[in-house]
Amino acid sequence: MSSRLSHPLTAVGFAVLLTAPWVLLRTTDSVSSLSHILTVAVSGLAVLGASFLLAWGAETAEKDVPRAFALAILAVLAVAPEYAVDALYAWQAASDPAKANLAVANMTGANRILIGLGWSGIALFSIYKAARGRDDDHVVRRDGRFRDAVALDPSISTEILFLFAATVYAFLVPLGNAIDAVDFFVLVGLYVAYIAIIVRGDVDEEEEQVGVPAYFQARPKHLRVASVLTLFAYAGFLIFTAVEPFAYGLERLGLQFGIPEFFMIQWIAPLASESPELIVTAYLVNKARATAAFNALISSKLNQWTLLVGTLVVVYSIALGRYGALPFDLKQEAEIWLTAAQSFFALTVLVNFRMNVREAVTILVLFASQVAIEFAFIELYPAQMAERYSIYLLLGYSVLYVVLGLGLLVRRRDDLRRLWTLTVRNVRGEPLPEPGRAD
Repeated sequence: MSSRLSHPLTAVGFAVLLTAPWVLLRTTDSVSSLSHILTVAVSGLAVLGASFLLAWGAETAEKDVPRAFALAILAVLAVAPEYAVDALYAWQAASDPAKANLAVANMTGANRILIGLGWSGIALFSIYKAARGRDDDHVVRRDGRFRDAVALDPSISTEILFLFAATVYAFLVPLGNAIDAVDFFVLVGLYVAYIAIIVRGDVDEEEEQVGVPAYFQARPKHLRVASVLTLFAYAGFLIFTAVEPFAYGLERLGLQFGIPEFFMIQWIAPLASESPELIVTAYLVNKARATAAFNALISSKLNQWTLLVGTLVVVYSIALGRYGALPFDLKQEAEIWLTAAQSFFALTVLVNFRMNVREAVTILVLFASQVAIEFAFIELYPAQMAERYSIYLLLGYSVLYVVLGLGLLVRRRDDLRRLWTLTVRNVRGEPLPEPGRAD
């Protein structure tokens, strides 16, 4: 009996079991009859199950495709709900211009959550697990308070450099008061170039797997490929169908407690839609694969910051029936600047392929304090005054992020040159060094 319970397929069966109530309700068209609490519970369990299936599929795929490409596919599927939610607002903006601001707000909220909670949280979780005795070669223990760090694989240099390019360009987007065709070609072009580079890479030297991925990797290639495609397809179906009701249910529950709708759309809905990615990366950290978790998060940020932003104008134009740039107001200009500034600072932290406790806590505190102060403005002041103060706050934090980032970049200019050199070597297919161990 115990051998059956420990069989890898038992874990797969349990994950599928978590998703069964949602699939049943979805196929019988009974979701609308549920209360908000039950909708959140059932769809949330489906998202949890889908996240594990997605992670197992990506780990299994590493046997046959370059790891960076497998993680890129994982990232696209994991953040697919965010695409769906933002595309919905962009589509509605063609008939209701106010929805355009919601599309931008949801997009900037999702991007900042990915770094503010995702990058910092995974770094701290990785270091915490190592401190509790979990053996992870990519967690560096060093003398001094808050100096323990996660060391990233130098192969992530390509993602970091492309994300740098997208971030620098993003500072220009608000100048046009809209997301237009130029933004589409630049941002989507960057992502297409990135995919073209990583898909040419060799399959990485196999990292020893255990559990479900090890079981599937041991199967013949045709069964292994079929398993990966099935896991991706089923998990993708669940994510596409379950996350939006999950986010909507959380929004409705939040509104019952007096949380403003705009705040819910910018923060609670993206937090729900990012949950598959956060669960997947926490799972990877728990398997002592901190660098793979970070690679997945950085890849997610890259595709959200390029594909998601760039394609909003396409959805808007299709709904409009003609070409049109997706407009936004002054508040959303400031939101985009802050999102770009946060991304810039976080990337300067990673230029040396490392994030220590102090840097992770700084990213987390800056993110959380800005959200908390803005929420206080909404609660304490009339709408127009709260918006004006919020714009000042966003611009102030933007300046702070840029100043901190420039300071780090000056100190790490040699690391920036090394980042460029490693990316060139990666593009050429030359071998890269192991993650660094010294300052």
